[in-house]
Amino acid sequence: MLTESGTVAVKPADHKSRIRVVDLETGGNGPNEVCEIGWQDVVLGHDGAWKVDDERGSLLVNPGRAISPETMAIHHILDAEVATAPFWKEVASSVLRPEGGLLALAAHRAAFEQRYCTPRYTGGADWICTWKSALRLWPELPRFSNQMLRYLRMPEGLVHSIGLPAHRAMPDAYVTAHHLRDMLNETTSEQLVAWSREPGLLPRVPSGTERGKGWDRVDIETLRGFARDRDTDVRFSAETELRRRGNAVDVGVVEPEQGTLL
Repeated sequence: MLTESGTVAVKPADHKSRIRVVDLETGGNGPNEVCEIGWQDVVLGHDGAWKVDDERGSLLVNPGRAISPETMAIHHILDAEVATAPFWKEVASSVLRPEGGLLALAAHRAAFEQRYCTPRYTGGADWICTWKSALRLWPELPRFSNQMLRYLRMPEGLVHSIGLPAHRAMPDAYVTAHHLRDMLNETTSEQLVAWSREPGLLPRVPSGTERGKGWDRVDIETLRGFARDRDTDVRFSAETELRRRGNAVDVGVVEPEQGTLL
């Protein structure tokens, strides 16, 4: 929440009992072009269960240049709204390193947030990627975007209006926090952090003639081809299946391009 002076004020908490979910909106693709940050805390209750806390908020940020029409069409943040807002370097740490500390930061497809939320601002905090974690915990689901998980799963306690509009920082963080809460109540934070450090383990082949098949239904030679794919997640998923079958993995692969959009 914001104080009258415009600084971020949060209630102190035991760092081992709080994970902060963050979401960013940007003005383009530059390294400092954040135009909004939103957050929502998930905390460990006295009963041992993780809960979505009341601590949430958002800040507009001056990206230092005009917002591109392409990104404006997604989040609808106008240049005039951020013209007098503080710059990213002035507010990032106050949100990412709250008083009392935290166990980890989290985001859906956290690699995007990590481009901007660098160790300089986070203090080197661990990260949980709820997209990668959802692939592991709920592989039977057909899609894994933040909003698809919202409506496929219908998380308990999610107030529909607080999670709107989509593609704004605080509502998106709020939705992600409900996925994270359920993940933490299924497995440990340590396991989520470990999964998040690896590429995404896709439950099915995402493209091509084998699209939609589970990896266990793909023949060895086709798997070896996927293990040389440019997409890091595809490559990792194929390699994992090859290892499960006791086959050697060819490490001679090309550099990755963009990740899959499952």
